[in-house]
Amino acid sequence: MKILAAVTTTALSLRGASAAKNPFAPKVTPKNPNSSYIGRLLSKARPTPNSQLRRLDEDAEVDISSYSIKFEKCQYIKQYADERDEDIDNVLETKRFVIFRLCPNDSCSSDSCVYNFGEYIVDMETYLESTLQHKQEEQEQYCEACEECENDDGAAGDDDAAGDDAARRRRKLVDVNCDSCYAQCQNIENMEDNGYVDAAEYVDCAKVYENDNTGLVYYAGAICANSGKRIKVGLFTDEACSVYDSDVAVDQYLKNDNGYNVKLSYHLLKKTFVADECVASCTKVDENANDDGGDDDQAEVEVSEVCENLYEAAGKCETPYGFADGIDYSNSDNYDTQVANEEAVCDFISTIESGHFDETGEVVIQGGQSTVYSSVQTTGGQKFALTFFAIGTVGLAAYAALLHSKISKGRGADLSAQGAGNMA
Repeated sequence: MKILAAVTTTALSLRGASAAKNPFAPKVTPKNPNSSYIGRLLSKARPTPNSQLRRLDEDAEVDISSYSIKFEKCQYIKQYADERDEDIDNVLETKRFVIFRLCPNDSCSSDSCVYNFGEYIVDMETYLESTLQHKQEEQEQYCEACEECENDDGAAGDDDAAGDDAARRRRKLVDVNCDSCYAQCQNIENMEDNGYVDAAEYVDCAKVYENDNTGLVYYAGAICANSGKRIKVGLFTDEACSVYDSDVAVDQYLKNDNGYNVKLSYHLLKKTFVADECVASCTKVDENANDDGGDDDQAEVEVSEVCENLYEAAGKCETPYGFADGIDYSNSDNYDTQVANEEAVCDFISTIESGHFDETGEVVIQGGQSTVYSSVQTTGGQKFALTFFAIGTVGLAAYAALLHSKISKGRGADLSAQGAGNMA
């Protein structure tokens, strides 16, 4: 709800100029203290069984079990802070977003995910929390299945046959390579002993260094890198992790419990933003469904938890891409509202993907930078008006210069004539 409310408000504001000419355009709430207060209250609202903003009805569930998550982009955006600390002079706050897609299974490459997909936007904290938890569980299942490789010698007795079959199915589900998995799992287990720490532990903004003598304080948190194609850990000078210090190496200020410096391992975090691959499949198969010897192909398929969490939390742009399993709003009593919400999300995503924002969240205009107070796009009419006023201003300036020149010449001629008269 909060991400949708923020996106809807921002995107609808882009159409404010045209709404005045179109009586059927969505109404835009005026900016004043009262509306801001109401907006903050509504941003914390949650749908109830009687709410008209609920997902149509109980039968309107979306089946995304045949899709997979594909990371698209991470982006910071600076805008006016709704609520800011009185001790902080900066009126801006940094919003962190991740754009991802739901592509048909095995279609997560850039060339294959071109139709029947949905595009979504969610705050980076929610994205990392869901995907990292999923990857952590996958890693644990992988190493548990790897341990079973040693116990399966292929010559078990009849009493152990059922257990061996279940173990083989688990290894098949997590795709374990018994020849190489042991070394990989040992490296993960011995990470701390080798002087490394998992970068996933520092994606949430938290203090990692403080010097009482110099007053230097650093906070570690996730940042967008490589034009939004990667997520890594960086150091910030404020507790909100909005002022990034790019001049220092994060490893220099990370220490373990014994006071020794440690290095970051990205083996888990890098799996949340892989390129041309699926981050996670939404297909969840019950590994215990066929312990009675049934056919594996008949196992019950459900939607994985990571997909459920992200789909529920994200703003959705589905209709333009032919997402076949998206929600059908045509029979909804609030059809116009649902369509307007989706259009707002699509506009907002398009603004982020346009490449007009740099890694710090500021807008880039023709090679320069200008602070962004709200994420807006200039419409054709606004561009025309700006051009007209710019040309008009230049024209007036030229005309004023011409008048000034004529007046100066006229005054000079009068003075010359007066001087000649005096001499006569």
